[in-house]
Amino acid sequence: MASTTPAPARPEDERLPFAQLVVYGTQHILTMYGGLIAPPLIVGSAAGLSAQDIGLLVTAGIFISGLATLLQSLGLGPFGARLPIVQGISFASVSTMVSIASHGGVRPVFGAILVAGLVGVIASSFFAHLVKLFPPVVTGSIITVIGVSLLPVAFDWALGGVAALGYGNPSNIALAGLTLLVILVISRVFQGFVSRLSILIGMIVGTLVAVPWGKADFSAVPHGKAVSFPPIFGLGTPVFDAGAIVAMTVVIFVIMTETMADIIAIGQIVETPVDHKRVANGLRADMLSSTVAPVFGAFPASAFAQNVGLVAITGIKSRFTVAVGGGVLVLLGLVPIFGRMVAAIPAPVLGGAGIVLFGSVAASGIRTLSRVEYADNLNLVVVAVAIAMGLVPIARPHFWDKFPSGVGVVLDSGISAAAVTAVLLNLFFNRWRALVKDKPSVFAAAPDERGNTLPTDS
Repeated sequence: MASTTPAPARPEDERLPFAQLVVYGTQHILTMYGGLIAPPLIVGSAAGLSAQDIGLLVTAGIFISGLATLLQSLGLGPFGARLPIVQGISFASVSTMVSIASHGGVRPVFGAILVAGLVGVIASSFFAHLVKLFPPVVTGSIITVIGVSLLPVAFDWALGGVAALGYGNPSNIALAGLTLLVILVISRVFQGFVSRLSILIGMIVGTLVAVPWGKADFSAVPHGKAVSFPPIFGLGTPVFDAGAIVAMTVVIFVIMTETMADIIAIGQIVETPVDHKRVANGLRADMLSSTVAPVFGAFPASAFAQNVGLVAITGIKSRFTVAVGGGVLVLLGLVPIFGRMVAAIPAPVLGGAGIVLFGSVAASGIRTLSRVEYADNLNLVVVAVAIAMGLVPIARPHFWDKFPSGVGVVLDSGISAAAVTAVLLNLFFNRWRALVKDKPSVFAAAPDERGNTLPTDS
């Protein structure tokens, strides 16, 4: 009698054939690679580093992101959520690191990350108990803002990449549109394995078209070391500055808020339970990776929201797929020539893929919000104000410039602004029983599909 492989107890524990793991894992890495290398490029330039030193930052960031992804997806004791979560160098820390690096170079940045990361490791267990403060009305608002806040990145890529020569050229937009079209056609025409590779195929087709168009340059690929291990403190030993440490600690808590939201989001997409213990394990891995990062010359790591969108699009829920992707990142960090090949993917191609990926994150949030009960409560107000606060940094990037730096660090991130607002309003309207009313306000009414207002006592 033929043996059958029993179905895994949890969707994320599914084991796919190795070839599929490699292909799907590589797709995850291609999806996030542009966002991964951007922070070290930006911070290295602000610190006045040479091109060679910036290259070390990039390589170290890739290497640490791979190790962090392996730890998060496979887990090691109390570290790792064991979910299909890709870790990468966090965008949330860029503005603070630029501010520190522009005055004292990267060494104070590394010192601040070391101390702040340790604080994050210690705080992870307590922070995870806040998971009960994230019901669907909160998580749906945050996930929606995560997707919407990422879309401007995709649009900038589609225009050619910020500060790139020819930024805004219609040919860049055409290339992004072609990539998007290929992804949509494959998603519609094909099913199963091919359909799930729509993002990867779209990026390959877009890059191949870009070569004769003169928008993909692979000339730098053969130059440089073929194999290189990230040196320990290769850019100098850490410098511990009190002001930088305080600022970075605030950033670490922002990163923890974003990572917790991503863990909850991926749990909903995968349809697997996520309790405070699992969140704590995920945050602990996140913070451990961030603490170790400066040793190799890298910056804080966090969950990448665009890869949450990729899981939603492909339906591949296996954490082992992401683990293989983490292994690919480690190899890219050790073999820079592979990294240089991937880095040659044109920004407009990334932009076309990013529109689908980031938009799908927002759509996942909207789907979560559709399950929220709006009758006889003020959940509509919670959603409205949280999303509005999350959009402030996108619509008006300088809105918080005149406020103290601590306020700006938190509220200049649309994700953390939406998270703080949604949590506080949910507590105020739904958990503080002294203020809960049977007839809360006219905002509790919701229009039906015909546009008629439903009575609040229905």
